[in-house]
Order: sequence, then structure tokens, then C-alpha cells
Amino acid sequence: MINQNSVPKSRDEMLAVQGKGLLWTVKHAYDNCPFYQKKLDDAGISPGDIHGLDDLTRLPFTEKEELKDAYPFGLMSVPEKDIVRIHASSGTTGKKTVAYYTQKDLDDWAEMMARCWHFAGVTPEDRVQITVGYGLWTAGAGFQAGIEKLGAMAIPVGPAGNDLQMEMLIDLEATAICCTSSYALLLAEEVNKKGIKDKIKLRVGVIGSERWGDKMRARIEELLEIETFDIIGMTETYGPGTGIDCNQHQGIHYWSDYFIFETIDPDTGKAVAPGEQGEMVVTTLKKEGMPLIRYRTRDITRLYAEECSCGSPFFRLDRILGRTDDMFKFRGVICFPAQIDQLISNTEGLDCEYQVILNRDQGRDSMLLRIEAEQGFCGDRNDLAQTIKNTIKAKIGISPQIEVVGCRELPRTERKTKRVFDEREH
Repeated sequence: MINQNSVPKSRDEMLAVQGKGLLWTVKHAYDNCPFYQKKLDDAGISPGDIHGLDDLTRLPFTEKEELKDAYPFGLMSVPEKDIVRIHASSGTTGKKTVAYYTQKDLDDWAEMMARCWHFAGVTPEDRVQITVGYGLWTAGAGFQAGIEKLGAMAIPVGPAGNDLQMEMLIDLEATAICCTSSYALLLAEEVNKKGIKDKIKLRVGVIGSERWGDKMRARIEELLEIETFDIIGMTETYGPGTGIDCNQHQGIHYWSDYFIFETIDPDTGKAVAPGEQGEMVVTTLKKEGMPLIRYRTRDITRLYAEECSCGSPFFRLDRILGRTDDMFKFRGVICFPAQIDQLISNTEGLDCEYQVILNRDQGRDSMLLRIEAEQGFCGDRNDLAQTIKNTIKAKIGISPQIEVVGCRELPRTERKTKRVFDEREH
């Protein structure tokens, strides 16, 4: 069960926990990790210079490239005999990022994941089907640990095919499921295509691993008749379970007794005000095996200063809006997929799936945006294409070619969906 006694009861208590945790992390990293000792020495900072949260911005950033350069054990901050598990990122952008865990780290991770399930309304009476991967990837192990910590029943199917997933949903009567948004949509469409929705008992979906928009969320909830919860996390910060939205769905509650989140201007590194978009920066407060100090995640979001209407003392951020490395430039205009996704979500007649295809012909860039029409759409696709083209021109300042295709004509995947295909010569 969740350790309710360990949860700060107010925002003031939360800030006190964060201040204490920051001091511990800086000293622990400096004393036990040569990487951080050198980094702080180079910045002219010693642990004694950090007295509280007001000194956070004196500390240097940790960059993703530094974690990759430290492969495989360069960030280990305890004796190797105290490391009981290793996980690693997918390494899709190069060398893997390895994370190391002490037993306390694993216990803390299970506690955070159990909180996530609790926030999603899952109880010990539920049966939870896990569709995500196991192995070096953190997802399967993290979700399962939280389910078992909460006392619910884990059904670790993993990334099996649709037929097995649906068989298990029916036979084992799972009431909750965890998956990527891409797979949640694929599964929802398959369940309806096969006409078996009345045979499954799902009521909750915990969905993460990739950014997903409101229109995709609404479609998944409609097709499966469930309530969905957006979960965040990354290998560098234990794995999934850093935070989740509550039943008010007014942003993500992150476990602010385990992390400090900042948002910065990705170009200048300066803090942005609450409510403004910026790059998310994370500092761990209790992580033993691999502490992180001001880690630049490349995720784009905004922090909320006000409390959530649910009454939770945990601080909040917006759902992840995109990534700095998802950015592409088209004819001099900087674009993020999240911008396109948002405009599609607000256009009646369009569904949630799309592709951006960038090309270059005789030195001139071209962009084709392929978007699915909503199921049952009977209007003129050319008119719909012109509508979204005008909207994109007005809101973003670019004029792509638009092709509106039928519902389910674009590829579906059991993993993260690739939506931007840059075929220009670099």
C-alpha cells in the first residue's frame, strides 16, 4: 500500500522537503560521483554554497549528451555493490543512457508508481493489464512494481499482438490498462472493429511514453468507454511514474517530494514565469544510484503556480507539449508537432492521426501534411483541407500542402508513432 505518512500535507511542507532534498542531493553527488564533483568544481560551487531552494539556479545544468558520454557507469554515485538493477533508454538517438538503482531507489520508484495508480482511481480490487515492454526499458518493470505496491493484480502481457491482448482483456477481465497512446488508439479501434467491446471490463487507461493531444484522448475514451490518465517519466528519473493527472484533468501532478521541476528558455537557460512554456529541468531529491542536478529533459511544458481543485499538495505542470528536438524548420519558420496537433484537435471533421512529410526540390522546401478525417465524415475533403490550411497559415505562418485521407488510412503502431518525416538533404 501507499505510505501516506510520507506525503507532505501542505505546499509549505513540500517546499521544506524540497529544500532539504536539494542539500542532500548536491552533497551526495559531489562526495560520491567524480562527474558531479568536477562539474561543480568547474562552476566554482561547493555543497556548502547551497543553502536552500533560492540557490538552485547557481548550480550548472546537466545535459543529455553528458549522460550519454558517461556511458556506461560514469554517473554511478554509490559503490557498485549497492547497485541492484540497471535500466537503459532505447538509444534511438545514439548511445543508450544507462540508469542505476539501489534497493531504496527501486522502493521509491514503486511508491511513486503506486501513487500514479491511486490517482487514476485504481484500487486493490482492480486487475491491470500491462502492454508495454520489459527488459532494459523501464516501462514494464515500473508499472508492475506500482501495481503490486498498491495491492492490485498485475497482468504482465507485455508488447504482445492484438489478438493476445484482446484475449487476455476478455478472459482475465482486466479493469485497467497501461500503454502508449498510439497503442491505446490501435487497440480501441480493433476492439470496436471486432465488436467485442461489450466483452471487456476496462474502465481506466494509464497512458504515456509519448505526447498525445486532446482529440486522440477523446477518441480513445469514446471507443473504449474509459477514463484516461496521462502519466509522465523517463529512464533518467527512475522511469514512468514521475507524475500523472488527477480526475480533474487540469495538468500533471508531479511528485514534488522526489523532484524539483523548473522551466527555462531553451535558448538562454533563463527561468520562465509560471504559465509560460519552457523546457523542463529536473533535479532529483532522493535518488541514490544516479542523482541528477538540473537535468535538461528537452520536454516542453509549463508550470502552474496555483493549486489544483482536487486539493492535492503536489505541484503541477501542463501535459507535455512537445520536445525541443522534435522541432523542425520550414522556410525559416520554427515549428513543433504539438502546434499542428492542437490546430487539428480544434478543427471539426478531422481525426487525431497525421503525418508531416518534408522534402526539398531544387533548393525549395515543401511540406505535405496528411490528416485523417473523422470516422463517418461525409463532407468535402478538399474544403476540409482548405480550412485547416488557412488555420495553419494564420496561426503558425506556413502553407503546407494538405491531404485529408480516410479514417484509419495512416499507419498504426504498438509503440510510439513517428509523425514527422524529414526527407530533405541535410
